[in-house]
Amino acid sequence: MVRTLKLLMATAFVALAIKPSVTLAAGNAICYNCPPQWADWASQLKAIKKNLGINLPHDNKNSGQTLSQLLAEKDNPVADVAYYGVSFGIQAKEKGVAAAYKPKHWDEIPAGLKDPDGKWFTIHSGTLGLFVNKAALGGAPVPTSWKDLLKPEYKGMVGYLDPSSAFVGYAGAVAINRALGGSLDDFTPVINYFKALAKNKPIIPKQTSYARVLSGEIPIL
Repeated sequence: MVRTLKLLMATAFVALAIKPSVTLAAGNAICYNCPPQWADWASQLKAIKKNLGINLPHDNKNSGQTLSQLLAEKDNPVADVAYYGVSFGIQAKEKGVAAAYKPKHWDEIPAGLKDPDGKWFTIHSGTLGLFVNKAALGGAPVPTSWKDLLKPEYKGMVGYLDPSSAFVGYAGAVAINRALGGSLDDFTPVINYFKALAKNKPIIPKQTSYARVLSGEIPIL
């Protein structure tokens, strides 16, 4: 179970094109879901440009939107690479929209965090927590548990990404479910949790919301 949860919290990076695309030949590459505000992509995009001479335009899709776009373009691929949650990488392989690619240091990636055929592999994983703008809480204390978010003093302050389309949202749902006694075979606890949270009028952004937390628009994410 612990290994499976770690896998669900990891993020995959996958090669999609076996041959260089027209854009790549021109010094550009298309990477779906590579927003500079997320996962240190800002410095990575600069490093890729500096060291490889390849420019990657910013793209702010989430994991679900990325997979949907790949499926829509299956017969005429546009993207060279994509970045999304592991669960979406597994689906991309199953649906035939990812080509095999094994980067340098492939053998250093744990077996449970990569596809044996190279159709997806993880580039980072993380620990889930609450991102809180204390100045935007209006005097309310900083929440210290998932159940705290159900309290009336946080009404209209809590934000989360849609678990059905964004991998971060899905990972959050899995973590909450686990904390409330659920399992990967029983999501009843988290379903009931989100029903209760709905009474607090949560904010459900479609994209990464780092800036909205800093501005105070979403006090808790």
